[in-house]
Amino acid sequence: MENHGRGHDPRPEGGGAPPPDPLPYEGVWRFTAAAVDASVPQARRAVRDLLQRQGVPVSEDLVYGLLLIVSELVTNAVKHAALLSPMLAVEVAVGAEWVRVSVEDNHPYRPTALEADHGQTGGRGLLLVREVAREAGGVVDVEHTSNGGKVIWAALPLKPATLP
Repeated sequence: MENHGRGHDPRPEGGGAPPPDPLPYEGVWRFTAAAVDASVPQARRAVRDLLQRQGVPVSEDLVYGLLLIVSELVTNAVKHAALLSPMLAVEVAVGAEWVRVSVEDNHPYRPTALEADHGQTGGRGLLLVREVAREAGGVVDVEHTSNGGKVIWAALPLKPATLP
């Protein structure tokens, strides 16, 4: 996997007051890999190692959820997009209070979370991603890219969600 670090400010650009100095663990990192089965565990290890190396204050439960999300999204890209997108990208963006993982491919199909038949094995990956994110107090979305592909991302808070 290639690592393309992109600095220390994952926040969107915009007007207003300048942002405070970033915390030591803030930044955006991007890994590229071939859309093959071996990339799933490689992506998981790369994300886990990055979180550790940067000293991101994540709980074990949050790390587990993030790695599950990465596994599901990379698996989906390998299974469903590899024909039109032989490469994929995994991006990790860390802010002061959140972490966002995304997987990008060049396939134009925008997946939807389908209710799968309980007797069926597979087909629940995006549902699982949405549920993991929801339980952590985060969000998931799919966006089109400028090159006609898509990026699927999940953003989770670094602090545990408080349930009502």
